[in-house]
Amino acid sequence: MKSVSSAPDTAATEAAIMRKVGLRLVPFLILCYFIAYIDRVNAGFAALTMNKDVGLSQAMFGIGGGLFFLAYVLFEVPSNIAMERFGARVWIARIMVTWGLVGAAMAFVTGPYTFYLGRFLLGAAEAGFFPGVILYLTYWFPKAYRARIVATFMVAIPLSSFLGSPVSAALLQMDGIAGLRGWQWLFVMEAIPAVLLGLAALAFLPSRPSEAAWLTPAERAWLSERIAADRGAASPVTDHLPVWRVLANKYVWALALIYSGSSATSNALSLWMPQILKSFGLSDVETGFLNMIPFGIASVFMVLWGLRADRSGERVWSTALPLALTSTCLLATILTSSLSVTLVLLSLVLVGNYAIKGPFWALATEWLSVGTAGAGIAGINTLSHLGTGGATWLLGVIKDQTGSFPLALTPLVALTAAGSLMVLALGRAARLRIAEPVSSA
Repeated sequence: MKSVSSAPDTAATEAAIMRKVGLRLVPFLILCYFIAYIDRVNAGFAALTMNKDVGLSQAMFGIGGGLFFLAYVLFEVPSNIAMERFGARVWIARIMVTWGLVGAAMAFVTGPYTFYLGRFLLGAAEAGFFPGVILYLTYWFPKAYRARIVATFMVAIPLSSFLGSPVSAALLQMDGIAGLRGWQWLFVMEAIPAVLLGLAALAFLPSRPSEAAWLTPAERAWLSERIAADRGAASPVTDHLPVWRVLANKYVWALALIYSGSSATSNALSLWMPQILKSFGLSDVETGFLNMIPFGIASVFMVLWGLRADRSGERVWSTALPLALTSTCLLATILTSSLSVTLVLLSLVLVGNYAIKGPFWALATEWLSVGTAGAGIAGINTLSHLGTGGATWLLGVIKDQTGSFPLALTPLVALTAAGSLMVLALGRAARLRIAEPVSSA
């Protein structure tokens, strides 16, 4: 049996292999997630005219946002398990084609109930894509690379709002063409790339390193053995729990609480920020361009913070500090009615919120054992979206009752603050467990 040491063992060779893998897979996955997130949150821009056309109140819009995550929660773990059975290539392609078709069907919303149905079906269609890709990346990248790779992949989230905002605003200007409203064109035009990329995934994504024809036999052997060696390392938190016990494990719930604040903030602001900005009296086009700024800043900082976390090897504080920044700046929005100050605060909110993505998922995949990784990643993401769905719904309800967007953001303040404290507590528990002396038999 070939040992890891018999394969390429120099730092330069390792860097060359990982660069080849990264350049082949990551840009394509970023593009897929970019389109997925645009299709998830483009209702935020559609709402600028759609809500009036079909009779949606802020609370109704929030219910639709919550139903997306309800479906996401119900179908996410089964989807991740199916990916392990059918292979990443086929399952990621299936997800993308399905969500593209459902996204296009959102153009035919006629009232609250069809809006609710469309958002629920979109959540069901997209469920499993994100945790599936996180799991997929563990098949290709050793743990020393994961914070930067996950952060690079997840830069698609802020980029989707940074680049998608002016595009969505422009599509709203197609009002009346072929008898369709601008928001209908928005849903149709932004869904087409998902279907095309889903078909492309069938030809482009090998499921595992052993299937990568673009690696040499020696490179495939080295990478497969390196990944196997990483998976053989014991986990300090969920050491080889049976899969059926993952969702009942307190650490999985704690990790879900930590991530729920970040997930709720990114999804809520991506969905609601166009309406928050337009409430200052901006036009649709002005809203589109101003909405770019916070997400553009966050995109750059997200990658830099993930790189810093990998270089330092520190995950806990790299997750806790950005969450604390997010919570503090969200709370501060209550104290101002200035557009410029609000824009600065929301930029800092998103800088902190997206900075945690890479370090957090690197931390989670290190703490999950090989036997629990698939269900564990999906479980964390699924449970965290319970908070995301609830916060999205509450935001609409509070806005309808108070007329204030800053007050509507207070559930996000509580979630991110709780997450910051929880990651510090969980990190301390993991250190104590590792430090425990081995008792004699």
